[in-house]
Amino acid sequence: MFDSLSENLQSAFKSIRGKGKLTEANMRDGLKLVETSLLEADVSISVVEQFMGRVTEAALGKRVLLSLKPSEELIRIVYDQLVAILGPVDNTIPLQRGQVKTIMLCGLQGAGKTTTCGKLAQLIKESKFKPYLIAADLQRPAAIEQLHVLGRQLGVGVFSKEGASDPVAVCQEGIAAAKAAGADVVILDTAGRLAIDEELMGQLKSIDRSVKPDQVLLVVDGMTGQDAVNSAGAFNAALELDGVIMTKLDGDARGGALLSVKAVTQVPIKFLGTGEHLDALEPFRPEGMASRILQMGDILEVAREAHRLVDEDERKAMEERMKKGQFGLTEFRDMMQKLRKPGLMQKMMGLMPGMGEMSKALQSADSDKEMRRIAGIIDSMTPTERDNPKIIDNQRRMRIAAGCGATAPMVNELLKQFDQIAGFMKMMSSGGAREKMAALQQMQGMMSNNPMNPMQGMSLKQSTGKRLTPKERERLQKERDKAVRKAKRKN
Repeated sequence: MFDSLSENLQSAFKSIRGKGKLTEANMRDGLKLVETSLLEADVSISVVEQFMGRVTEAALGKRVLLSLKPSEELIRIVYDQLVAILGPVDNTIPLQRGQVKTIMLCGLQGAGKTTTCGKLAQLIKESKFKPYLIAADLQRPAAIEQLHVLGRQLGVGVFSKEGASDPVAVCQEGIAAAKAAGADVVILDTAGRLAIDEELMGQLKSIDRSVKPDQVLLVVDGMTGQDAVNSAGAFNAALELDGVIMTKLDGDARGGALLSVKAVTQVPIKFLGTGEHLDALEPFRPEGMASRILQMGDILEVAREAHRLVDEDERKAMEERMKKGQFGLTEFRDMMQKLRKPGLMQKMMGLMPGMGEMSKALQSADSDKEMRRIAGIIDSMTPTERDNPKIIDNQRRMRIAAGCGATAPMVNELLKQFDQIAGFMKMMSSGGAREKMAALQQMQGMMSNNPMNPMQGMSLKQSTGKRLTPKERERLQKERDKAVRKAKRKN
C-alpha cells in the first residue's frame, strides 16, 4: 500500500540523515523532497501547500536543527501532520440491540460498492450482530444477483424484488423484511453510474428522505486519484455523507485520494478495502495509516488481524499452555495453517515495524508451499515427538524425513526454528512490556536472517543476500525436490 510514496519519503529523510552538519538550507532541500513525494502521489495541491506550510514551520525551528537526530525529529513532525490531515475519524458502526440501524452505501459504478456491502456485513457479523442486505440497485440485475451470492456466502439475509422499478419502495419493504427477520443492521446497496448525473442524485436523495438512514457512506475507488476526491465532494453536497469507504488500496493506488479526501471535503475516511476477500475491510485509523506510510508499522492492526484468526477462548487457552511451557509442534502447525490464507503473511509482515522489505520478499516467495512442507514434517512425527521435540535424535530425524519426503537437514532446520518461535511466543504471552519489545526485536532479527520466508528454514542453499527471480526460485525448488527424491531412494 503506497509503496512509492513511502520510499520517496524515506529518501527525503535519508538526505537529511546523511549530512555532517544540518543547516536551514539542508533542511529546505529535504523538505523539497517531501513536497515532491506528495505531489507525485497525486495529493491535492492545496493539501500539499497546507501540509508543507505546517511541516516547514516546525522543521526549521532551532529545536529540530540543533537536535542530535534531526531526521528523527522531521519524521515525527511529518507523522503528526499526516495524522492531522487524515483525522480525527469515528469509524464505529451504529449497533444497538433491539433497534434496526440502517446504513446506506452509495457511489459510482465500478467502485466496488456491492462487494463492500458484503465486507461490511462480515465486519458486523464479527461483532456478533445480525446484518441484512437490500438490493436497491435496480439498474444492474447483475448487482442484485451478486448481492444474493454474497448473502449465501456469509449466511446473511438479502431482500430484492423482481421487476421492481421504484428503489424507494424496495428499501422500505426491505427494511420491514429485515425487522421481521430479527436483523440488527440493514445495509442498502443503491444504484451507481459511470459519472454523476441529476437522475442518480435525485434517486439517492429520495431514498435518503424516505428511509432516513443512520449513516450514509460513500464508496470510492482509491485508484482514481483526485477523481475520488471530486466525487466525494459532489456526493457530500447532495447527501451530507457520514464517511467514505476507500476501496482497491491493494492495487496501484498512489495515496493522493486518501490524503486529500478529508482535507478537501471534510468527510472522514471510515474504512479501507484492502483486497478481494470478504474480510479485507479494515477500520481506518489515521495514526496507523501515518505509521504505515512512514514505514513504522501498525501494531494495533496486527493485533486486530491476529484476533480475527484466533477467537478469544482459543487465545486464552493458547496463552495458558504457553505459560506452562506447553507450546508444542502441534500448536505450531495449527498456527501455520491459520496463516496459509493467500496474502495474509505478507500483510502481517507489512504491518510490523521494520518489515517492509520482508513483506516484499514474501510477495515473491511461495510461502503456502513452505507451510505445507512444514505441516508434512510435523504430521510425520509421533504425538510424543510433537509434544516434546527435544527427544528427536538422529535416528528419529531420518524416520520423520522418510515419512514425508523431506531430508534430515530439513527436519533439523525446522526444529531449530521452532525453538526460536517457541521462545518468542512464551515471551509475548507471559512477559511485560519490556519483554514483549525484546521478543519483537528477536522476531525481526530472525526474519532479517531469512528474508525469503521467515517460517521456511528449508533451503538447502543459503541466501545469497539478493532477491531471487521467479526462474531462479523455480530452479532452486527443482534442485531441492531432486535432493529429496535421492534421499528417499537411499532410505
